[in-house]
Amino acid sequence: MAAPLVYELIATDLDGTLLRGDDTFSDRSRAALARVVSAGAHHLVVTGRPAPRVRPLLDELGGRGLAVCGQGAQVYDSGADRLLFSVTLDRELAETALGKIEAEVGQVYAAVDQDGVDGLTLIEPGYLMPHPFLPAVRVERRDDLWCEPISKVLLRHHTLTDDELATAARGAVGSLATVTMSGPGTVELQPCGITKATGLALAAEFLGLSRSRTIAFGDMPNDIPMFHWAARGVAMANAHPELKAVADEITTSNEDDGIAVVLERLFAENCVGKPQ
Repeated sequence: MAAPLVYELIATDLDGTLLRGDDTFSDRSRAALARVVSAGAHHLVVTGRPAPRVRPLLDELGGRGLAVCGQGAQVYDSGADRLLFSVTLDRELAETALGKIEAEVGQVYAAVDQDGVDGLTLIEPGYLMPHPFLPAVRVERRDDLWCEPISKVLLRHHTLTDDELATAARGAVGSLATVTMSGPGTVELQPCGITKATGLALAAEFLGLSRSRTIAFGDMPNDIPMFHWAARGVAMANAHPELKAVADEITTSNEDDGIAVVLERLFAENCVGKPQ
């Protein structure tokens, strides 16, 4: 008889965590997740990417369950291709927040993720997409960013580092929005109080699972709330120092199958054999 599952919910970030730098999943990571799911655990993607940018990756993994998208602003049912939960960032508030940030640091360049399962990523003139694999539509002026409901705003600055921009943005916007840093060149504004932890908690409730049986994997400061919520947080070797500081464990990098390394160890009694 297999040993009881040590964790029933496996929450994984995508970029810099489960995904390699070329936006692919390694065979070893696929095998580890497949065997964990076969043992009875649930794998839940928890990512800053909006639902439309997550759907093809879930298809590639063969998943038909839930995913937490948009930094917790969306709980997506991939099987039904619909949002079970969605919260938007007020567009007038977003404009106000941008103005406050620019009053502190000078011009920033903005993009938005539209709400919905078919929402687009819109980028204003001067904004450079930090991720080459994500599609975006360039608009002619900033006002065009607000044409449809949005889940978040993405920011870049021509001289400030991500850490400097995130710190300045938090001081400028106060309670107008939650400021996160989710990857190189990716500082974001999302609805106040919304984090990966709020989305993960809601998805766990939908699944009937508890935080005490949840392990989370991540690489950036936006994963900190998720680590605080889960029973165990595992940072990748390539993780930001702020996340490593709160992690229970540091594994190898996303390029070196860090998630698989941990899952193979934790679920060894439930899974027969090792991936080649």
